Amino acid sequence: MSLQDKLDAFKADFEKKAPPEAIAVFHKSTDELIAGRQAERALKAGDHAPAFVLPDADGGKVSSKDLLAKGALVVTFYRGAWCPYCNMDLQALESAAADIRALGSTLVAISPQTPANSRKSQRDNHLSFPILSDHGGEVAASFGLRWRLQDDLKKIMSSFGVDLAAFNGEPSWTLPMPARYVIAQDGTIAYAEVNPDYTRRPDPSELTPTLRRLREAAAA
Repeated sequence: MSLQDKLDAFKADFEKKAPPEAIAVFHKSTDELIAGRQAERALKAGDHAPAFVLPDADGGKVSSKDLLAKGALVVTFYRGAWCPYCNMDLQALESAAADIRALGSTLVAISPQTPANSRKSQRDNHLSFPILSDHGGEVAASFGLRWRLQDDLKKIMSSFGVDLAAFNGEPSWTLPMPARYVIAQDGTIAYAEVNPDYTRRPDPSELTPTLRRLREAAAA
């Protein structure tokens, strides 16, 4: 079963059980984000990726410059441990992580959540790659991905026990749109997938042609 098939099955089951008013708010929020066309303004293939230095789940500093010195970099923007769609996405990436490394690339996730929640995500999803904490979503903003939740969505999420101010350790109630990037060693974005619909995610296999091309170019 593909990643999207798993996400679709989860969504169908969730929407059978969740209160209709909650489903309506989730759909409204997604529709508004799509209508605002923010995803179209986010960084895309051919743009230069902003450099970043972020803490990992254990407090160590991770520099994109240092990672790019080793090869291409795969970056996935992750909403948080509370998001089942994101967790399934991370699990799919973990299944492909060995292949990504075999192609000479490094894989990291970036999330606005606190390091403690990143440790939980890494443990629960059995990850071999780090989740970096982007406090306040500043790196997400530099990629054009950060957006602010409206009051009705904040209320619904709180009713499900999702207090983003607590999860993220700051009160902005902002999130990144789910996104996946491949950054070449010169900092150029070679692949970009940004979707304002958090229930839609590309299969990790879609990364392979770009990663293979970058490896071949580096070896030439």
